[in-house]
Amino acid sequence: MGVLEAYDSLLLDLDGTVWNGGEPIEGAVDFINSCGIARGYVTNNASRSAGAVADKLNRAGITAQPAEVTTSAQAIIDKAREVLRGGSRVLVLGSESFRGLVEDSGYDVVDSAADKPAAVFQGFDPSVGWPELSEAAYAVRAGAKYFASNLDASLPTDRGFAVGNGALVAAVVHSTGAKVVSAGKPEPDMFLSAADSLGSARPLTVGDRLDTDIQGGQAAAMDSAVVLTGVTGPMQLIEAPVHQRPTYICSTLRDLAENRELLLPGAQGGFTARVDGADVLLDNGDHHATPVQALRTVLEVVWAMPEPPRYIHPRSEIAEHAVEEWW
Repeated sequence: MGVLEAYDSLLLDLDGTVWNGGEPIEGAVDFINSCGIARGYVTNNASRSAGAVADKLNRAGITAQPAEVTTSAQAIIDKAREVLRGGSRVLVLGSESFRGLVEDSGYDVVDSAADKPAAVFQGFDPSVGWPELSEAAYAVRAGAKYFASNLDASLPTDRGFAVGNGALVAAVVHSTGAKVVSAGKPEPDMFLSAADSLGSARPLTVGDRLDTDIQGGQAAAMDSAVVLTGVTGPMQLIEAPVHQRPTYICSTLRDLAENRELLLPGAQGGFTARVDGADVLLDNGDHHATPVQALRTVLEVVWAMPEPPRYIHPRSEIAEHAVEEWW
């Protein structure tokens, strides 16, 4: 059975999954447009509104509507409603679209801790610096509740990985000792909301980060697929704890068009793997076998071990070439 036959929707991460640095990843546009099932887009990036994200997807050639986009900005506002009255003053660190969304939700947006806000909402915005973080610290020390759209430590760009919102939040937490509440991934809220908006009973979550996309999908009791086009690489998968292990391992989104058995951890490509003490030995391999086939072969073995292996030892020339590609 093909992967897509087993589900009625895809809940897709964006950065590192659909695009990197704003440029679509090779094959992503064609796959998404032709997959034949409903798509939702679940992003921890709070710097753009759902409409702006949909516009960007359309400019990239992917047909999308704002209703198909779930952002962490929306999620944190929904989370804050559980403890914050409408009309409360809120200090917002983030983009203009985030500020507008908070205002439209019935809160009084202020710019200074001197205005005695009841809460601080922090979302990613590259213009946030020391003055803004200090205002947040002043407000939190004075008793304001602290909410963050997401806690991603890094953000993929066309130059590599930049500082993410979680790293900026960490500065305030370290300074104040405050507890921050996040509704972004890996919390299940966004996944459940996205599936509900699509009317999806059997969604598959897809992303490039184990600690957000995959862990969040598991928290929402959903199957998941990791793509190796962003943050996660083979060694992160080999060392992944149980709550961050995806159902499927994909080189790119295009792999999801394959039969599901090919994407599950297990021996393939002619490779074999076995435990040798604290190590794993990878042997054999067909002439045209790929590094990701070697990885899936190894993962079936290492995920059954009580601890991650000390070393992965390639024992054939083909296995050696495959492991070299992991780095």
